[in-house]
Amino acid sequence: MTADISPKPGRADRLRAATDDTHQALDAWVMAANPFADLGRYGRYLLMQYEIHRDVAGPYADAALNAAIPGLAGMARLQAVRADLADLGLEPPEGMGPPAAEGVALPEALGWLYVVEGSNLGGAFLLKAARAIGLSESHGARHMVDPEEGPAAVWRAFKAGLDAPVLNAAEEARVIAGAEAAFARAHALARRWLG
Repeated sequence: MTADISPKPGRADRLRAATDDTHQALDAWVMAANPFADLGRYGRYLLMQYEIHRDVAGPYADAALNAAIPGLAGMARLQAVRADLADLGLEPPEGMGPPAAEGVALPEALGWLYVVEGSNLGGAFLLKAARAIGLSESHGARHMVDPEEGPAAVWRAFKAGLDAPVLNAAEEARVIAGAEAAFARAHALARRWLG
């Protein structure tokens, strides 16, 4: 009898399996809202993006997470979203309350980061849609620009960092809970801004 030597799924694979239905529902909802139909809709989409990126600003700046995921702070897109809003003459929303992921522990933060970084993988597709309404990498759609090394390379490095922390079973469940909370928050923001 031969032992099974297939590699154990990484944390990103386990998160994808655990949250796939929620992820697909969110993607379908956002696309049905047609945020690239015109600049008005796109502006509301940017306001949604601002809130979700603001929610995770703390984890992106966290020292322990940056030790586990090299270059994490440089992956944050909040400033690019803020510049995109300014291009459209929009201000960040007021009265938002504290960021949703502020002060979360490392396991939950990993789940939040998985959701936000995963959303960046479709940047090229979204940028093409943004160009169709007169936006570009330097005006209104900066936050969609792929890094120089390409999204696949950044995603591979991110996944390696995501796998770095050694967690017990209870902590792994908290990682999934963090991802589910991030998807729920993104869906709530989509309904608020695009509904």
